[in-house]
Amino acid sequence: MFTSKSYRLAASAAVLAMVLSACQTTADEPDPASTPAGTAAPSPAAATPDVAPFESGPESPLGYGLQVPDGATQLGPLTRVRSAELIATFAPDLQAGAARKSAAEREKLAERLADDPTATAPTPTPDVRPSDDTFRVLEEQPRPDTILSVMRIDGRPTQVVRRMLAQLDALLPASDVPTGLSSWCSSRQQRITGCRLGVSGTTSDKRDVRIVVTVDPGNATTGTAAPSARRRPVMTLQVKYVGDPRLGQAERESSDLADVKKIDDGPDPTGLTWPSMRRDASRQIPLVDGFVVPTAANILLSGYEPSFVELNTDKAGTADDLARQWVADRSGEVAKDIAVELNEVSTTYSGSSKDGTFYRASYTLSARGNYVLLMVYPPGHTH
Repeated sequence: MFTSKSYRLAASAAVLAMVLSACQTTADEPDPASTPAGTAAPSPAAATPDVAPFESGPESPLGYGLQVPDGATQLGPLTRVRSAELIATFAPDLQAGAARKSAAEREKLAERLADDPTATAPTPTPDVRPSDDTFRVLEEQPRPDTILSVMRIDGRPTQVVRRMLAQLDALLPASDVPTGLSSWCSSRQQRITGCRLGVSGTTSDKRDVRIVVTVDPGNATTGTAAPSARRRPVMTLQVKYVGDPRLGQAERESSDLADVKKIDDGPDPTGLTWPSMRRDASRQIPLVDGFVVPTAANILLSGYEPSFVELNTDKAGTADDLARQWVADRSGEVAKDIAVELNEVSTTYSGSSKDGTFYRASYTLSARGNYVLLMVYPPGHTH
């Protein structure tokens, strides 16, 4: 029979056990991104859409010989955009090409008038088809120089991230890419709260690139992952060619990586662990600078640090309108660029707010569907 004292001891032990259980993490289980301040607590039963048709598995190409690492899944397509530097470099060519086209049209009209003085100039028809490349008047349109990938880490996070780092080390062997997590991941009580690595270097075929990798494990305090993260960490990769834009067009990307180090299954050498998530946040919470995803779009993947969301829609017009309006609502002036590559059309809207925050919305039309990647870059971050 329990005395009151033994009962209190038993109750205290039970409470302590629950606290320890709630705080427990392992080296291979993750914890999601923080819910923005001022938003309601996410629903425990946040619905997760079926994203399987939009997934690309390990070894899917990411450019420059990089691949989706084993244990990770890319959501949506590899997003390709032209940087502001590339567009500015080829702007004079675009203006000259437009001038030549206009001159040729005037010459044709003059020839018609010479043959028939009553002839009139044809009424111009707007050339606004979605497949028209911004640089269509040039014989060779400049290829996008920036690639972006958003991935869900399904395997053991430490090993998946280290496999990504091993590829970067093989691509940029002289750039001192770290092997452990402590040098580029923030942590609290040995639990990872977020990772961001920026590395620049020259590839074996003399291409100068800047690479940014981020990993968002989620909110360890609330145990809540970002919407559609499936309680897993999310990883982003951005590779930008930063050499001479014209030289970059003349050369081809690296297509193979040699001597990629094999990663063992051991723990991180620095002893950091990943927090475990209990649920995904509701799709109704504000994302990417207060944006609430409309019902006409599905969330494929999202993260808070960096702030991004990958969407797909049934209708192409919905995706295009969503991307353009999102930037317009946050930026005084919206730049638009369309790049056509094989069976994909990428339309990118971009702009900056007064404080220097950069907004990019990329709408990709492909055979697999309509996709939108919204991403926020704080002042000073590479975009």
